[in-house]
Amino acid sequence: MTNLRDAALTSKAWPFEEARKLVKRYEKQPPAKGHVLFETGYGPSGLPHIGTFGEVLRTTMIRRAFELISDIPTRLICFSDDLDGMRKVPDNVPSPEMLREHLQRPLTSVPDPFGTHDSFGHHNNAMLRRFLDTFGFEYEFISATEFYNTGQFDATLLRAAERYDDLMTVMLKSLREERQQTYSIFLPIHPETGRVLYVPMKNVDAVKGEITFDDETGREWTLPVTGGNVKLQWKPDFGARWAALDVDFEMYGKDHSTNTPIYDRICEILGGRKPEHFTYELFLDDQGQKISKSKGNGLTIDEWLSYASTESLSYFMYQKPKTAKRMHFDVIPRAVDEYHQQLRAFPGQDAGQQVNNPVWHIHRGQPPASRMVVPFSMLLNLASVSAAEDKATLWGFIQRYAPEATPQANPDLDQAAGFAVRYYNDFVKPSKTYRAPTELERQALTDLRAHLAAYDGPVEDEALQSVVYAVGRDRFEPLRDWFTALYEVLLGASQGPRFGGFIALYGVEETIALIDAALAGDLARKDQQAV
Repeated sequence: MTNLRDAALTSKAWPFEEARKLVKRYEKQPPAKGHVLFETGYGPSGLPHIGTFGEVLRTTMIRRAFELISDIPTRLICFSDDLDGMRKVPDNVPSPEMLREHLQRPLTSVPDPFGTHDSFGHHNNAMLRRFLDTFGFEYEFISATEFYNTGQFDATLLRAAERYDDLMTVMLKSLREERQQTYSIFLPIHPETGRVLYVPMKNVDAVKGEITFDDETGREWTLPVTGGNVKLQWKPDFGARWAALDVDFEMYGKDHSTNTPIYDRICEILGGRKPEHFTYELFLDDQGQKISKSKGNGLTIDEWLSYASTESLSYFMYQKPKTAKRMHFDVIPRAVDEYHQQLRAFPGQDAGQQVNNPVWHIHRGQPPASRMVVPFSMLLNLASVSAAEDKATLWGFIQRYAPEATPQANPDLDQAAGFAVRYYNDFVKPSKTYRAPTELERQALTDLRAHLAAYDGPVEDEALQSVVYAVGRDRFEPLRDWFTALYEVLLGASQGPRFGGFIALYGVEETIALIDAALAGDLARKDQQAV
């Protein structure tokens, strides 16, 4: 029987495909540093968004995949570029006018508009760490401010001074002519104003490790490149980090992909070995626009976790990382239900199927059993027709449908019931639109009502689904028009659950009453009155 490690060596799951590149990287000899180093980068110019989380999650999935197929120890570093100058004031912070006078100062020198931390950079770093800790990530956090100020970057910065011309040659090729005239890989931090300066160098002394430049007023300064007096421009900084830390793997968004040759060459000039890369597609808001930290558009981590579990978000992030993703509230229900479908499938799968199952990667090979005896989408529909204001209302229906289920024995279902009520009230209820049935639909609904009134079979999903099918089969072509009618007339939605399962959960008598209300026009009338 194939074991997991053997299965992983041929798995087409993308974390294993990336992990095998790292195995090949060290197939001749193990790393001198004694471990394989994964890195993720964060620019704390704004509050961390869901894409930042996704980057760490996906890197962790590759890390765990690597640990299954290799015995080399691993580390994950989360690096915050908090020495970067604040280029603009974010749209989604309090007291933005207070920040304007601090433009171009390092983020760790800008006051915290939230009033909770030493600086804006410290605040955003804390937000990132809280988000990551919520999901139980194992990582080491590095602040660029500390990295530069404590001398950990000094050797690399001195090497950059020695190889300044080579580094500049790489960078100048990528810039427009007017930008070339003033560009330098070094950004001095003004000794008096504390601002990060974008000025050309008058001299770079490789022997002394010093730079000379004029500030905006024309005053000349000479500063050492070490000790936090100077930082690197962001593209050189990217490659220099790889060289300084000996990074083996880093992923980043598609918007960085054209810079990969630059990052790699910077790393090599500074004496490093370029890492393995993985480029993922961008996250989009409901309008198809790229999610931005400064704009605060798109879903936040906290917003997702208000309506669904952490695992459902991890499942969503696992899916097709090379495909652009809309991050909006309407993706949540499907992610929840698909995650539990994969959980239920896992125990019956062989090793090859298990390592290809997303839940293996979400739970480090030890996924829990799903106790969601009712799908999340069904809970939403139940909340809708019952106008539920709390999860206790849903449990009344759930326990009739599945008497053995309890909040204690089914904690995932209990949590989902609470989420469903909240999601229904925030998103479904305001957009519910009932319509009156057409004459054909009225005849079919009347027939369905009669079949249900006479029904004496088991109150089970498949049996009741057969009744629904039988009513619609001879009347509707295609048959999906019948189910669309059921959803729009009875549930006020354009799509919905398997209707037999819904009847089993909601109740046969209750469904008959629902049909009666629709045929009498009560649902559509009530909807119009609400408007």
